[in-house]
Amino acid sequence: MTGNFETQVLSILPRLRRFASGLARDRVDSDDLCQMTIERALVRRDQWQDGTRLDSWMYRIMRNIWIDETRGRSRRSSTFVDAEAGTAVGAIGDQEATVELGNVDRVMARLPAEQREAVLLVMVEGYSYKEAAEIIGCPVGTLNSRLVRGRDALLAALGEMP
Repeated sequence: MTGNFETQVLSILPRLRRFASGLARDRVDSDDLCQMTIERALVRRDQWQDGTRLDSWMYRIMRNIWIDETRGRSRRSSTFVDAEAGTAVGAIGDQEATVELGNVDRVMARLPAEQREAVLLVMVEGYSYKEAAEIIGCPVGTLNSRLVRGRDALLAALGEMP
């Protein structure tokens, strides 16, 4: 990628938003996650090495923030109950496509976080197994098994839907 740091960040923003939406499964939370990721990247831009993949670096930042947020929520959940909220992720289209995207979103939401991350990075974002494993911070074999289990669960659940 060429251009200054800010321009590069802007060019991958749609992909970051999509990943945040898949992780958070809530529009407000995903917007907050994106904002925190960009803020942290701007503050720590000196830690990114020019010539390396900015998108992978920012996905790792986002994933680490999400893990921290999730842990904080689980600690707070013993005292506070979160309001139920969800978003339908997808593009404007015909009614059948909208329904199908909603079905996929609901099934994705039921996957364990590790499987959902693997599916999002490899099947949605198009990262190689090696790149996705580096983003998540696990061995390629672990990523592969998470992806296979997640993909199989998706296909099984979607096959059961009318």
